[in-house]
Amino acid sequence: MLEPSTKPRRRRPKSIRRVHVASSVPKAGENFSKAVQRALDVLECFPDGQTNLSLMEISQLVGFNESTLFRILSTLEGRGYLQRHVDGSYKLAPKLLFGKLYERSEWIRELVHPFMVRLSQAFNESTSLKFLFEDKIQVVDFVHAFQEIGQTIHIGKIIAPHCTSSGKVITAFQPKELVDRILQCYGLHKRTQNTITDPQALMKEFEQIRQKGYAVDREESHYGGCCFACPLFDQRPLVIAAVSICSPLIRMNPQREADMIQALIDTAQQASSAIQSAVLPKVTRTG
Repeated sequence: MLEPSTKPRRRRPKSIRRVHVASSVPKAGENFSKAVQRALDVLECFPDGQTNLSLMEISQLVGFNESTLFRILSTLEGRGYLQRHVDGSYKLAPKLLFGKLYERSEWIRELVHPFMVRLSQAFNESTSLKFLFEDKIQVVDFVHAFQEIGQTIHIGKIIAPHCTSSGKVITAFQPKELVDRILQCYGLHKRTQNTITDPQALMKEFEQIRQKGYAVDREESHYGGCCFACPLFDQRPLVIAAVSICSPLIRMNPQREADMIQALIDTAQQASSAIQSAVLPKVTRTG
């Protein structure tokens, strides 16, 4: 399985998702601003807050010459929409970051939802999708099972990275500096007697998760429940989300648990393939 890097990684998108379809872009002569369109093309090169791109890399993506592009980048940096590192690379500034991440999470949700429905129907248990928003992990989708006893989770809820299956599996595959930031932001609060609160023990748990490819929450976040989660990989490939399935312990037995975990692994692989094979239109030159 993939190991988390111990040094910062330059994240380069293989393709750029356009916000507007071609039919919605006004043509020349219809109040069209080429300068604004070029600036938006540049901003859409950055899918998330971890992507750092040099002037040359952005130029290759958008097709602008470097002198024109440098003026656009300098303007965006000066107005606080981009940040420039000491090595000359650029990244999204905080004022734009959440909007880009929300757009990306919605796209992931639309792709993954059918897989979640099939998994839920196979076991008549609830499934959910969590997405990594910089240093917080949040519920973005939920498929409810029709059971008298079951889990209910609210869209938008921020989940714990150290005691929930989705939180653990997403955090386990992140670079070390991001793992530290995620844990520092949330803390290692004890929920039950099974909650891991020792940092070293948690790092060992993360290592086992990377080796197995899935995470388990057996009464770590709440009593009486058992949840399993697998990571979802994007085109880079990096873990940006997780799909999970939960059940009360009273409905679990060794065979059902094994079947559920295998079905979850298959579902996550299929969903990741759908994410990776989805063709995201590249930024087109506007002149």
